[in-house]
Amino acid sequence: MIAAFLGLRLYSVLGRRAEHEEEVIQGPRPGETPRVAAGEAADRSPAVVRMPAVGVTPAIERGLREIAATDRRFDITAFLEGAKSAYRMVLEAFWKGDKETLGELCDRDVYEGFVAAIAAREAAGEVLQNRLVRIEEAVIVSAAFEAPMARITVRFAADIAAVTRNAEGQVVAGSLDDAIEARDLWTFSRDVTSASPDWLLDETDEA
Repeated sequence: MIAAFLGLRLYSVLGRRAEHEEEVIQGPRPGETPRVAAGEAADRSPAVVRMPAVGVTPAIERGLREIAATDRRFDITAFLEGAKSAYRMVLEAFWKGDKETLGELCDRDVYEGFVAAIAAREAAGEVLQNRLVRIEEAVIVSAAFEAPMARITVRFAADIAAVTRNAEGQVVAGSLDDAIEARDLWTFSRDVTSASPDWLLDETDEA
């Protein structure tokens, strides 16, 4: 079941709409793809952006509106829920050394960084026995659209139980009994002109 879960593509978690109660700015329905008959002009009316009640600065709101105006499938609530799922999927794939899943969820630079870390771990004969206990926070801290790329950075705060074992199976670092707090900044990007609906992880940093 875990392998099947990790095999899901990022669009499965970032591309679907979710129904929640937020502030609604009137306009066409979120996620609606304009249908243009032959000879007719495309609908240029503003797209809807469902903003969370708190935590969105004017700069972030502007970036989200620019993204939504170009990508009519974009929905902020679905994106945040999906970002949390993607965070879990990428971490679990990295801990297990699942390069195939990482290749589906990350852009080339981030993927190569993960692969290099996995190779170093394997060369040292070390195995990670980590577990994501809970995600305490997932907050958008920046959003920008520079045609054709949409980029959104999310700050994650999570509790992780982390253990590193050596080739003999002995614990050399960490404990499964005591979770540590991880704070990360992950940036997801999407080429809005691409036929692919996938958002990819294209940058990671510590918060």
